[in-house]
Amino acid sequence: MPVPKTNEALNPQADGSGIADLTHSWLTRIGEDPEREGLLKTPQRVEKAWTFLTGGYRQTLQEVAGDAVFAAEGSEMVVVKDIEFYSMCEHHMLPFFGRAHIGYIPSGQILGLSKFARITDLYARRLQVQERLTTQIAEAVQELLDPVGVAVVLEGVHLCMAMRGVEKQNSSTTTSAMRGLFKEDSRTRAEFMSNIQSHFTAR
Repeated sequence: MPVPKTNEALNPQADGSGIADLTHSWLTRIGEDPEREGLLKTPQRVEKAWTFLTGGYRQTLQEVAGDAVFAAEGSEMVVVKDIEFYSMCEHHMLPFFGRAHIGYIPSGQILGLSKFARITDLYARRLQVQERLTTQIAEAVQELLDPVGVAVVLEGVHLCMAMRGVEKQNSSTTTSAMRGLFKEDSRTRAEFMSNIQSHFTAR
């Protein structure tokens, strides 16, 4: 499936229905008894949880940003640090999580600060890879504000590496996306990286 544009909802009609039945079958296939007391309501809980965890499929960037784009003077760097994110790896459907740091240089418009967390959640609440998530956040800020530059850095811990496979519990992954002046000018990029350095940890 092609990666959607940042302003599109992938499947606004999806509501999570049917996941409970699939979970009931899944429990049986892994050797469990879905009728035992502790699991009786698990299929319904899983359906509710996955509907929440994949809510980004049913939202658009415009819905998330709302009316929080404001005209503003000035062109000083804005940095929002330590935005927690939780997502699901599309390869194994296991969680990965960490922190996002977002910076931009305004060009006549600014965005309400809480919206950076909502933008992060919009794309994190889909099956993801960290590289794409980083890029989508950067492209969303670029699309909303048309700033002089955008910088996004994510550091994440992937349970598909910690719980299975190589089983490396202390590893983390860092990804970045630079646009405009952050990509073109090393001093601007260095200022941003210096701003986030003390916060540069996923745990």
